[in-house]
Amino acid sequence: MRAEWGSVLEKVLSHQAHDDLIVLFELLLTEEERSAVAGRLKVFQTLLQGEMSQRQIAQEYQISIATITRCSNYLKHMSLQQRDNIQRLIL
Repeated sequence: MRAEWGSVLEKVLSHQAHDDLIVLFELLLTEEERSAVAGRLKVFQTLLQGEMSQRQIAQEYQISIATITRCSNYLKHMSLQQRDNIQRLIL
């Protein structure tokens, strides 16, 4: 039986305590994976704010241009409604 992403989300949502979530994510993700997720979130937030160029984002947060370009392309292909929803969720 293949593991489902939905079951991971259900487990995460079942915990509200900050310390519990830290333990859970430390169990599920390596330090590198946690850093990658945090970096990707920062890239999306910064791109949506529209105040920095991709090169500035790369320098400021030490994130690869390739990651920033992938995030930027993802945002470009979203509908306006999807983009508004993402802004509501992460800004």
